[in-house]
Amino acid sequence: MPGSNDFERSPRLADLAHLIRLPAALSVPGDVLAGAVASAGPPRPRVLGTMASSVALYWAGMALNDYADATVDAVERPERPIPSGRVARRTALATATGLTAAGLGLAALTGGRRALGVALPLTGLVWAYDLGLKSTPAGPAAMAGTRALNVLAGAEPGRRTTALPAALLIGAHTYTVTALSRHEISGAPRALPAATLAGSTATALTAAALPGLRRRGRTARIGAATGALGYLASYGAAQVRAVREPSATNVRTAVGTGIMSLMPLQAALTAAAGSALPAGALALAHPLARRLARKVSPT
Repeated sequence: MPGSNDFERSPRLADLAHLIRLPAALSVPGDVLAGAVASAGPPRPRVLGTMASSVALYWAGMALNDYADATVDAVERPERPIPSGRVARRTALATATGLTAAGLGLAALTGGRRALGVALPLTGLVWAYDLGLKSTPAGPAAMAGTRALNVLAGAEPGRRTTALPAALLIGAHTYTVTALSRHEISGAPRALPAATLAGSTATALTAAALPGLRRRGRTARIGAATGALGYLASYGAAQVRAVREPSATNVRTAVGTGIMSLMPLQAALTAAAGSALPAGALALAHPLARRLARKVSPT
């Protein structure tokens, strides 16, 4: 029974790393960065605190997801930390609670009430998704909302509307990944990866042609196009394989690839806002993140 083996020993750090999907958090800072540069140009020092807050909330969501799904995982994913007995269910809940408190605390320290104005609804949406919305028709939209709010968390208060295009594109991408993730165990009808592929293609094309790119110059246009192409080459290729053979393995691969492919999309959006160096850093970090994801699954 999941949760019945609440053993006394503390879990190993490696087990906690699997619980919170440690490498997947590398996809989080780029959300904040894209929002920051879209609203205020070169990122300011407070962005680092916002990134740390967002990572803590992301990890909290991963731990809470496994807490909520312990019974289902015992059947579908017995290798996960809780059903395998490597992490007690109560430890997952405590981890989620502690990381949530840390994320909100960092948001308050970084930006006060204005930062909490985004961090609190983001936290509420994360907990609502894991504890109730995940298995409902609203699930993909809820998860998309968390990523969109993450982008807005990075934007300068009072100028968050300028980050809305980036937030909507990252939210749209997240919707496709979440829709696919519902079929990681049983496989998907072929129409689903075909639809998500169409969605991610539209996302890439929009990111490469955002309003204002022309006046930002050639470097911004090239950076946006390169990031969008890298995004589509990575995530799109995985979805093409799932269209050809929508097996559980191919769908699961597309989901994992989609999570990490946020980074070239974030790079495209950051470059489109005129911040070439941060965009380049995101693009260069993507291969490292993919290698780490082979060691600890992001799904």
